[in-house]
Amino acid sequence: MTSTRTVLRFTPPTARVGDALHHASAAAGNVEATTQAIETLSDTLTGSAPYERILLRAAAGAGKSYALKRMVEDALAHRKCARVGVTAFANKQVFPLAEDLGRQLGRERVCILVSRARAADVPDTLLEHATVVFGMSQLPEEAEVFLMTSHMLERAGWSIKDQLGPAADGEHSFDVLFVDEAWQLPLHRYRRVDRFAPVVVGVGDVGQLPPIDPNQNPWRGDPGYNPYRAWPTAYAADAATWSTDLPAVWRPTAAQLPLWRAFYSEWEGLNCVAAPGDRSIVLGRRLRGDASAVWSEVAAGVPTLVEVEGLDEAEAADIDLPLLGVVEGLLDQLLRVGFELRSAQYDGAGLPVGERVVKSADPQGDPLIAVLATRNQAVDDATEMVERLVAKHDLADGVIVASTVDSWQGQTNGVTVAIHPLSGASALDEFNSAFGRLAVTCTRATHGLLMVSRSGLRDLLAVAPARPGIPLGEPGPRELPRQTHQRILDAFARTTIAGT
Repeated sequence: MTSTRTVLRFTPPTARVGDALHHASAAAGNVEATTQAIETLSDTLTGSAPYERILLRAAAGAGKSYALKRMVEDALAHRKCARVGVTAFANKQVFPLAEDLGRQLGRERVCILVSRARAADVPDTLLEHATVVFGMSQLPEEAEVFLMTSHMLERAGWSIKDQLGPAADGEHSFDVLFVDEAWQLPLHRYRRVDRFAPVVVGVGDVGQLPPIDPNQNPWRGDPGYNPYRAWPTAYAADAATWSTDLPAVWRPTAAQLPLWRAFYSEWEGLNCVAAPGDRSIVLGRRLRGDASAVWSEVAAGVPTLVEVEGLDEAEAADIDLPLLGVVEGLLDQLLRVGFELRSAQYDGAGLPVGERVVKSADPQGDPLIAVLATRNQAVDDATEMVERLVAKHDLADGVIVASTVDSWQGQTNGVTVAIHPLSGASALDEFNSAFGRLAVTCTRATHGLLMVSRSGLRDLLAVAPARPGIPLGEPGPRELPRQTHQRILDAFARTTIAGT
């Protein structure tokens, strides 16, 4: 008997890669931009440049931490720099940076200040590679790099100067203050710590979410002032601020580059170190039906959107158990047959030097699959789903995790699975159209992105009333939200399936 089952077909993305540099040609752009920032910092330290702030703007997965560590080392080699501070909003950002700098510069040169309440969170590898102190009386005199959260820096900044003496400029605690993940630090927090150095270097992904929603602005009568916005946006047109962009990304597949460009469309150019064929997902052979078609599309590295029709009504637009059931079915079949993530490995210049293979049966490094949700209730449901799948397939730690989007920013994983923030929505609002939230969702994966939604996204965007775009000075281009969403959707391969 002949099967009449229709083969699932995808509409390819309308956004194309076009001209793009890869491998060393792409990576060289970041090296050049970082070198320009280093030279500008050097001139600032000697007094021949009039800058108070230097900004290194990055897209997601651009290798900004490498650039920051290079700038720290070069600053310490300058004759007018004896001590630097490094800060970020949260310990989860400061801890790995302190460990890396300790490996790079030597344990005795790197000191991290940690609250006693967080002592249990300090990993053994950090204790091994950096000097960790829990009180001001233990500050090592030989240390040249001091790392801490912005809250800790506010309390400890002048105490460091009082105990160890001023930095080389004879006035401040540090000669340079580096701010990692600068676009996650709100303006009011920045203004509590910028006093500790004559020059501040901010490095970060401009598309990330600040820790406080910038829309919650108590100074709405003054559109030019918002203490909750990311601090670098307050100095975009400031004569004492120098800035440049890192023009290449290391994280995505070559096929994902149009999606990255959709989020950073105002940049002059964005290239991708990974070339076509450098990343692949090898699927188990027993996948069948719609699941086979969906995961094959994801495995090709193309951002993939699956819209589902005919589902029962959801509890709310972003608490959708029927749609989550479809996601669980797709993941169940993938985990049943297993998969491999294959990746070209590169040297520091972006040249391929080998291949790394990670199997779902033996996960290593970053999580292989991250299921991302927007709100806490939705992630609770996703977590229960992940727990069921882990138990059913006896999965090892690191195969699959669930998280809110906000908590997952700054993280990396192999495959991202997420429900589109507009799924089931009747209108666009400040939450479901937040530039940063969608950017974080779409830019975590090194190998594949699967976005799932109830059907009707195009219809929603076609009839959505015009409304003000992204607030002045916030990350992202100043466009109507529906235009931004449409441009991003153009980077996805799309299909529609029937719910069960």
